[in-house]
Amino acid sequence: QVQLVESGGGLVQAGGSLRLSCAASGRTAATSPMGWFRQAPGKEREFVAAVSWNGGNRYYADSVKGRFAISRDNAKNTVYLQMNGLKPEDTAVYYCAARATRGVTTTFETYDYWGQGTQVTVSS
Repeated sequence: QVQLVESGGGLVQAGGSLRLSCAASGRTAATSPMGWFRQAPGKEREFVAAVSWNGGNRYYADSVKGRFAISRDNAKNTVYLQMNGLKPEDTAVYYCAARATRGVTTTFETYDYWGQGTQVTVSS
């Protein structure tokens, strides 16, 4: 079992930056592939970024490539999402997720554990 708690969301102007954090706890937290997803009002949850258990492989949605960066610190059991060049269309609730098995994926159905989400609002 893995518990996830996100933080770092807020209100920012277009072009600004935020860094989201996801603190993980549980027996397998340090070996779990992790991902960030987001959901805007009236839209489906979508993939943002994912990282393998050791940080060696990272994946991004096309819409955030070059602007967002995912990283992890397994000593702290924490995953980060650095978001630069934010746009109004990035406004959403951002969720951290973890898989129970090895192998990083980009589809939300394959993630087993979810945080409560943190709101990111980008004003124009």
